[in-house]
Amino acid sequence: MTHDNLLYDLSKAFALRIIKLHRYLKVEKQEHMISYQIYKSGTSIGANVSESMHAQSRADFISKLGIALKEARETKYWLELLYESETIEANQYESIVNDNNILIGKITNIIKKTKESEDQ
Repeated sequence: MTHDNLLYDLSKAFALRIIKLHRYLKVEKQEHMISYQIYKSGTSIGANVSESMHAQSRADFISKLGIALKEARETKYWLELLYESETIEANQYESIVNDNNILIGKITNIIKKTKESEDQ
């Protein structure tokens, strides 16, 4: 199901990738701790984006997206650990971290533009 909100669609697609990565890490790599951490942070991005769509105020909107941004940055950290520990291959890392970087950029831009429009 798609919405008229690109950020929602991207963050949901990313969450689905994270769920699949979590399964892969648990079953194929027997990696449980980091897989759980990345599962929590990676799926939380989309949950907070979804909540921001129904924010009660502009401040609430910025707050929800701020949390999504923090979760995206945490997810990037876990991805770096998985790659640098040779738990995932370079092509796996590059693909998923690229999607994460796109989310970070889009969330950052939306927060920035929302704050700028407040100042006008």
